[in-house]
Amino acid sequence: MSMPQAPEQTGLPAAEPVELAALVAYQTSGVVSRTLVNRKGGTLTVFAFDAGQALSEHTAPFDAVVEVLDGDVELVIGGKSVKARAGQSVLMPAGVPHAVNATTRFKMLLTMIREPGKA
Repeated sequence: MSMPQAPEQTGLPAAEPVELAALVAYQTSGVVSRTLVNRKGGTLTVFAFDAGQALSEHTAPFDAVVEVLDGDVELVIGGKSVKARAGQSVLMPAGVPHAVNATTRFKMLLTMIREPGKA
């Protein structure tokens, strides 16, 4: 029986466990990212932030979910400070300004859902 092939535009092997935090390394005074899946319906990207690094406030047209893989982060979503640590996830709603502040070195998986939500 042949092994299923990973779909195109993916940095993940098919049918194999992957330690996401191991896919990006910390860089002194930097932010490193690696896109794992890039599809019409959404993206999966892993990030590694050195302590003190940030992404300034911006707005995305789609929902995004941050899953903290390592360390701690402060997200500012719609002006509200939201602190999360490894093992926790946070939804950043579409159209709401948000920013990312690395309070320690941290890694995250960002899942961007490009399909508009339905109430």
